[in-house]
Order: sequence, then C-alpha cells, then structure tokens
Amino acid sequence: MTRWYWQQVGGLLIEEFQVVSQSDGQGRRLVDALIVHGEPTRIAVSRKFDVAGREVTVVQAKARRLGMPLMGQCLFSRDLLWNLGVSTIRSVALCTQDDVVLRPLLEQHDNCFVQVVPTEALTDIA
Repeated sequence: MTRWYWQQVGGLLIEEFQVVSQSDGQGRRLVDALIVHGEPTRIAVSRKFDVAGREVTVVQAKARRLGMPLMGQCLFSRDLLWNLGVSTIRSVALCTQDDVVLRPLLEQHDNCFVQVVPTEALTDIA
C-alpha cells in the first residue's frame, strides 16, 4: 500500500523510518514510510536520513477501514516528525475503506489526510 502511494507522488521512499529511538523511558517508534520530496524517485537503501529542513510525507497504512488507531498514528507521526525539524509535512493515513464519521475528524488537523487505496491497486501489488 505504501509503495502504491509513493508511486503516485514520487521522491525518496524510506520504509520503516525511525522517528524515536529506544532509550530509558521511551520506546522505539517507526513509521510505515517516509517520503522525502526533492530527492530522485527511488527506494532508499538505508533507513537513516537527516530530515531537518526537508519537505516530507509520512505514511501510516492499515489494510482495513479507517479507524481510530490509524488516525492516532497519522496525527502523532506528524508531530514526531516536527520534532525532527522538517520544514513541511503531509501526514497520510492509507486505508482500504473510508469512514465518513472519522475522516473529517482527522482531516480537521493541519496536514493530516486520508487516502483510500483502490482495490485494483491492492491486487497489482500482491
């Protein structure tokens, strides 16, 4: 799902990008994907990248209807990336079905969006 979305927007795709490292008092946090805009369209070999000052899209994905866990990931991933010094961020919740009650609640937050992945895209990826 994340690769399908990345193919729509281009840039450098970093899968399982770490936004918080593990240490005493905090757990390691990964996002499903980070897209760094302004870079050639390719999949990164390394999962490390200095995002300070960069324009990025953070992607969280669930192969089901939009729900509150995915919404939380979308919202808090955005905030964790602000802490890393990005200049511009778009936070995308990828799902296979929309929810007309929950979508407006998420999209009222700055830079948070829902993208429903078409069924045909799921079969193309498999």
